[in-house]
Parts: sequence; C-alpha cells; structure tokens
Amino acid sequence: MFKSIFNRTPLGWLQLKHDKLRLLTAISGIAFADILIFMQLGFMNALYSANTQYPRKINGDIVLTSTQATNFNKPYTFPRRRLYQAMDVPGVESAEPVYIGSLDWRNPQNRAKTSMLTIGFDPEKPVFALPEVNSQLDKVKIPDTVLFDQASRGEYDQIVNQIQQGKTVTTEKDRTTITIGGLFTVGASFADDGALITSDQNFMRLFPRKKPGMVSLGIINLEEGRDPEKIAMSLNAYFPEDVKAYTHQEYVDAELAYIKSQTAIGFVFTLGTIMGFIVGIVIVYQVLSTDVNDHMAEYATFKAMGYKNSYLLGVVFEEAIILSIIGFIPSVAIAAGLYQLTAAATALPIVLPASRAVTVLIMTFLMCSISGAITTRKLQSADPADIF
Repeated sequence: MFKSIFNRTPLGWLQLKHDKLRLLTAISGIAFADILIFMQLGFMNALYSANTQYPRKINGDIVLTSTQATNFNKPYTFPRRRLYQAMDVPGVESAEPVYIGSLDWRNPQNRAKTSMLTIGFDPEKPVFALPEVNSQLDKVKIPDTVLFDQASRGEYDQIVNQIQQGKTVTTEKDRTTITIGGLFTVGASFADDGALITSDQNFMRLFPRKKPGMVSLGIINLEEGRDPEKIAMSLNAYFPEDVKAYTHQEYVDAELAYIKSQTAIGFVFTLGTIMGFIVGIVIVYQVLSTDVNDHMAEYATFKAMGYKNSYLLGVVFEEAIILSIIGFIPSVAIAAGLYQLTAAATALPIVLPASRAVTVLIMTFLMCSISGAITTRKLQSADPADIF
C-alpha cells in the first residue's frame, strides 16, 4: 500500500503548480484565514490569561467572596466579620482581607488619565505569590505610597527608569499626591491598563468612600495537612448566604467560567474564530471547484480509461492537503510577528505556544478536507459520454 502511494504520480501537485497565479491566490487566501484564526485565538487566550493573572497568584488555600461578586476586577464587598467567623472553623489557620478598586490616576509621564486596578492588604501578611511585591512591602507602609506594575499599558518608560535609578516619582489622584515606591511586573488586562498594590491603610486613603469593615476578598490559609475542599464545604455550611468559599483552583475556574459565559468579549473572539474557519472553507472550495471545472474533460478521460472515482477523489483531496500545508507555513510566521507587535502595543500576554500552532494546523487540515469533500460532488458528475 505504501509503495503504491509513494510511486503514484503526484497529479494533485502537478495540477496546482500548473497555474502559479491561482496557486499563489489560494495560498494567500488560506494564510489569511489561518492568520485570522491565530489572532482570534491569541486574543481569546490573552483575555483568559490577563483577567485571571491576580486570581492565579493568590497565596492561599481558600478564597472567600461575596455571592453577588461577578469577577476579581468587580468584586462586591462583604462584612469583614466573616473572616473572624472563619477562624471558628477547625483547620483554618488565618483569614486575611483584601481590598480591590479601580483608580483613575494621572500618568506621571504624560499626565493622561488612565484606569488602574488597585489592590490593598496588610503588608505584614502578603496575600499574593509575587516575590517582587513581597520584597518591597515595607515601602507601602509609608503613607500614600504604592507599588506600580511596570508592564502596564501606556507610556511609562521614563518613570520606570527614574524609579530604577532611585529617584522619587509622584503623581496625583484627585487632590492626593501618590508616591511610586517600587516596581513589579504582571501586566495589563482588558478591564484596566495596569495595577497598583499598596497597604490596606493607603487603600482607604485612596478610596475614602470605602469602609474598612467591608472587604472585597478573604484569603484563607489552612493548617498543614488539611483538605481545602472539605474546609471550603464546612465554611459554606457555616456562613450565611452572603458569602461563598472556593478552593483556590475553584476560584480561578469560576473566573474563567464568568469570562467565557457572561462576557461579550469571549463570544466575539469565538465567533471570529468560527468565521475565519468558514472563510477558509469558502476560499479553498473556490480554488478546488475552479480547478475541477477547468479539468473536467481530463477527469472524464480518466474515467473512460478505467480509473475509479476513488482515484479521482484522491487527487482532489491531495490538492486540499497540499494547500493546507503550504498555506499554513506563512500564516504561522506572520502570526508570530503580529503577536509580538500586539503584545508590545497592548501589554497583553499574547504568545504563540506550540499547542496553538498544532491546533490551527489541524483546523486547516479539516478546513481544506471539508472543501475537498464538497468539491468531489461536482467531480462525480464527470461523464465520459459528454466528452466522446
């Protein structure tokens, strides 16, 4: 079988390269469809990654949230006394409050207003697994001092250099002067341009309308050897219905589920991926259909010579597979470049893992195979009696 495959005349390839302009057009069309799919998948993955960066970095076994909260960036507060009540549950070692808000501040470099995610907590009790932040928490004990995410979206290169040189950089929020005491690196999200981390007391100064007794999240750590799932069930049974306890992984999964099911952005990127796939099917079908029409007499002659339909269908599928491979190669190279440009312009975590390239390659094979299957219906109508 393998010998017959390798010894057969590559009729599909010979037909494709016979009309070089048509081949180039087909490759360009498939590459365009693949690039569209790559970009939609890249943006969708960046959405999932960027909007769960801080939930994934939480340094705790259990996360306590309000039952009315939508996601990390838009939490609904609950009474701080719930954290004290959590300490009554056997196995709970500590329960720390986290305050979250969105702050409009002026970019120290160009004075433009921008939105920054602001997180406050007790600097004596770190709640995130961010070594850059945890090593500088003494700085945020100083009034009106924050740590700044240097991967934020916008023009910050000059102030980053100044801070790295040990210079004092200040900006303002309303009539409050804010000092940037240090830097860390996480990245922007679709909701905010960047982030600030500070102490709980500084957070209250920046958000005077918020009450210290109402917290955004509770980070609960357990005694060694305790099962987070069992303790979370115990907490949910113990608390009233205004709060809910998640294990750390459950909380991250809930954030992803919210983005996928409750936000329009996730739907838009999914629809864009489907549209790119459909565009590819249409383009390949047009190329294969035109090729079959142009060579209908030759196909009919093959039938008259005794070749079966399966052989002729194999020629069409051969063309489809060749087009999928040749069209994919430039698309993955162009997509990699576009990912880098987009990441630099938006500060979003857009990368091209090998798994995504394999996924798009499989989608390209499937796209071209569907087009080939549709085209073969026309090929079956080739009748030698119409030619001779």
